[in-house]
Amino acid sequence: MLNFGHLVFFEVATQLSFSKAAEVLYISQPAITKHIQTLEKQYKISLFERKGNSVSLTAEGKILLEYVVQGRELQRQLEFDITGQKNLHIAKGSLTLGTSTTISLYVIPPVFSSFHQQYPNIDLTLVNRNSENILKALLDHEIDLAITQGKNNINTVKYQYFLTDEVIPVCSARSELAKKKLIQPEELKRIPVALRERGSGTLSAVTEALQKCKLSIADIKQRIVLGGTEALKNFLLDDTCLGFLPLRSVARQLKNGELVRLNIPGISIQRPFYFVQRRGSEADRINQQFIKLATSYYNKTTSRTESKSKH
Repeated sequence: MLNFGHLVFFEVATQLSFSKAAEVLYISQPAITKHIQTLEKQYKISLFERKGNSVSLTAEGKILLEYVVQGRELQRQLEFDITGQKNLHIAKGSLTLGTSTTISLYVIPPVFSSFHQQYPNIDLTLVNRNSENILKALLDHEIDLAITQGKNNINTVKYQYFLTDEVIPVCSARSELAKKKLIQPEELKRIPVALRERGSGTLSAVTEALQKCKLSIADIKQRIVLGGTEALKNFLLDDTCLGFLPLRSVARQLKNGELVRLNIPGISIQRPFYFVQRRGSEADRINQQFIKLATSYYNKTTSRTESKSKH
């Protein structure tokens, strides 16, 4: 099986940085260097080429990385299967999940809590990046499982539907727009609009919705761009412009009256989210247990909400 030195090598090889690997593993950079030197002596090869501050893999290093990637996945699954043979709920293992901001902040926390209560010996890690970088992290084996908005035409991954999220136009209750509540699409060309940064799933969804009204982001002359859902929400709470945010992220502010939902005819933004796994890892039992629990959790939540609305 792999030893700690191989895991150190994996982090340096994927990060292409000794210092970043040290941060990930919570050990010193000299310790990272020592582990790599030990491996190089063991295999009697050089694993990295060092040119100034940059690091790249040698041909031998690339071969070792392929085997270490396979070994990590087998070791992870082996530990879970063996320790959970008699009682699945005491099984050991790890799960690194990669998601976009909306899912990380407003969807996954209660699922992580529920999963941890059922499987207390499984180490959980949540990686939060914007949508376009999550798929890359999955393909680079930085994460075990991903949740992304929509699907890409990539045959190396498999998608499984999770839930649907809604993005809505909102403004501060103090804004003049709140009195109107109805905004015509053409007005977006003239009023200030706050948007997420390029690469975010929310911006992608808004862009697609605007196109249906024959508008583009470029048509919005007074654009304010903020990175991150919370940054955008806090800006809108203090400003008077319009912004587009996931409904889940502003539910509390809508309920207490700090924000007001606006209506823009022709613009309805529903975006599906999917679990994403690398082809060949569909049978990963830790992934499957997490997907099953998360799906069940939100199916029950939706059922409770619908039941309350009927009464």
